[in-house]
Amino acid sequence: MNSLNAQAAIQLIPASQFSIDELTAIYNQTRVDYMIPMPMNAARLREYVETYDVDLNRSLVAVEAGEKRGVAMLGVRADRTWITRLGVLPSTRRGGVGEALMRGLLAQSQDLKINFSMLEVIKNNVPAHQLFLKLGFYEVGELLVLRRSPANLQIEPVIADARRLERYEALDLVSDDRGTQPWTNQSESMSHVEDVFGMHLTLADGSSGWIVYQRQKFLLSRFIYKTENGDPAKMAYAFLSHLHHQYPRLDTHIENVQANDLHLPGFMKMGYVESFRRIEMWRGTPPDSILSSN
Repeated sequence: MNSLNAQAAIQLIPASQFSIDELTAIYNQTRVDYMIPMPMNAARLREYVETYDVDLNRSLVAVEAGEKRGVAMLGVRADRTWITRLGVLPSTRRGGVGEALMRGLLAQSQDLKINFSMLEVIKNNVPAHQLFLKLGFYEVGELLVLRRSPANLQIEPVIADARRLERYEALDLVSDDRGTQPWTNQSESMSHVEDVFGMHLTLADGSSGWIVYQRQKFLLSRFIYKTENGDPAKMAYAFLSHLHHQYPRLDTHIENVQANDLHLPGFMKMGYVESFRRIEMWRGTPPDSILSSN
């Protein structure tokens, strides 16, 4: 059976017709042998849907011969969509399911009259990468996933005028012009998150900057930051020294740091390590909101 005939046999059903538990089970089955499995439970998937504006009515489950074969989700914002959580059962791959799901989500975007879509693919996932190129996506950069375990040594904070930011202050900063950002780091994503905190630092030499983050019970995550004046690597080390001095026992996991981020040397000096990389890809012409305000 050729690719077009195979896709014709695949039924695409809105994900909203399945429970969160069912969607979680489908997703986890598609990732059992994945390069980076990233399994989810129902609570995490529900949070993911809410945080990233996933529209389950426009997300899809692929069914063939009565069996669920794959899933793909669509995040929807004012002038852009995001393709995420694409997964196909290992036994069904290379049978057209992934392409059918992708074409289905792109059709959903067209129905919304949105001509710009974003996604990320794990670096070296060649089959997925090639599929996205085939469907008109192009590479725009690499994104790093970083981790840091709690250090055994006490971190001494860099001398600075440090001011705690209330949630509303932190979200105001996140909404300011930060240049082009991947979907997970856009202001809308952070606004949906609880336990958001922030810190503004001014160093003795006049350098200044801020960091906004989510603090969970055992984890620091979702870092958004900006250097206002001075060397970004120096500012990164300064605000990280204060953060890890304050929370010495917490693990840290941050996603989708751009590979050309000038703050990165400060993260590495503080003991961060790269877990893996993603390739960010776009389809269509980005709207002004992507280029200037997220």
